[in-house]
Amino acid sequence: MLAEPDVNTNAREHLPANWGYAVSSGILGWVLDAFDFFVLVFLVDVLARNFHVEKRSIIWTISITLAMRPIGALLLGTLADRFGRRRPLLLCVVYFSLITALTPFAPNYMVFVLLRALYGIGMGGYWGVGASLVMESTPRRWRGVISGVMQAGYPLGYLLAAVALRTIDPHFGWRAMFLSGMGLACVIALLTFRAPESAAWQLHRLPSARDIFRTLFQHKRSFAYLLLVMSFMTCLSHGTQDLYPDFLKSVYHFSDTTISTLAILYNVGAIVGALVIGHLSESMGRRYSIMLALGLSLIAVPAWAFAGAVPMLIAGSILMQFGVQGAFGVIPAHLNELSPGAIRSLFPGFVYQLGVLFGSPSVSVEYALRNHFGYRWALTIFECCVIVALFFIFGFGPERRGHDFFARSPDEVALGTMTRDN
Repeated sequence: MLAEPDVNTNAREHLPANWGYAVSSGILGWVLDAFDFFVLVFLVDVLARNFHVEKRSIIWTISITLAMRPIGALLLGTLADRFGRRRPLLLCVVYFSLITALTPFAPNYMVFVLLRALYGIGMGGYWGVGASLVMESTPRRWRGVISGVMQAGYPLGYLLAAVALRTIDPHFGWRAMFLSGMGLACVIALLTFRAPESAAWQLHRLPSARDIFRTLFQHKRSFAYLLLVMSFMTCLSHGTQDLYPDFLKSVYHFSDTTISTLAILYNVGAIVGALVIGHLSESMGRRYSIMLALGLSLIAVPAWAFAGAVPMLIAGSILMQFGVQGAFGVIPAHLNELSPGAIRSLFPGFVYQLGVLFGSPSVSVEYALRNHFGYRWALTIFECCVIVALFFIFGFGPERRGHDFFARSPDEVALGTMTRDN
């Protein structure tokens, strides 16, 4: 267990007094990002009718959005490691908010597909920059907790999309759901503007994009392992979330109101899971806390997919998302601690979103399995295989809990010497 830092921890970690602005902007931006993504999940049928296409054509755009995310991570992550965290983060929030606002006014299906692809670039660019700013601006003793808070923003965005389905859609129409995040975008932009720049970035910053990519190549083995982690974590998350509203409608014949109510409940469970498991990771370690969360999700599968009574279905879905987002609640801290300091925006952000790309077919695969095994068994087979694989991946993986973000590696010292000599 880590020793408790003394009262001068913030001074040693070079954290300014207003570090809360940086943390708040990063967390709220991830909430908005998730909200804008999950609005579509609740409007699959409506969008299919609006654009005169089959439902699977709308579902396919989910995979397109996920597949475009690595491009955003590569572009924004490189900018953030070269020029600082704040400006790229502000640019990203404005960009994906505007794209989302334009989406419901697409004149045809092909323009809608293009907008969802462009949104994916913004969604992918946000996490790496936001997570690095949040983790570098957080006192080390709170890193696991704040990691859980940040990742809880994702199910919170899902929950808010479910609330919007019940409140905004009936009174203002489905198009208004795509516009309802603009107010929060303005708040995030203001917080980002007032946030201090990361002191850890200023310490580790590299002089050119060439040095950034050279550092990325030097850590290719760590990158490959974390890519494997995030590919399967994407299958875990999106495999249990994206089709679940459609599963409830198709198998249980629930109304939109009932589905949104259930989504609110299981996303409350997800938020609690991210906070609890993130906090436990400070004492249990990152890997063991993730494995605990995975075990809870595995236990939840029968009730989550096969419950005959509604109370059991509610309990199963809550426990499932408690475990899924509990595991994800550790990811911001775990990935940033395993990342090279000089590329702490590009490295975790790119590996996170490239994992999303590799895992993006999971929704389409589950939907295809449904035709052979039925919806219940399709979800069960897919997620059980993913959870078992993740047990092995984390069981034999590395960990650097409590890593000092202000310590320079020998490679960075050598590169700094070379730069001065040149």
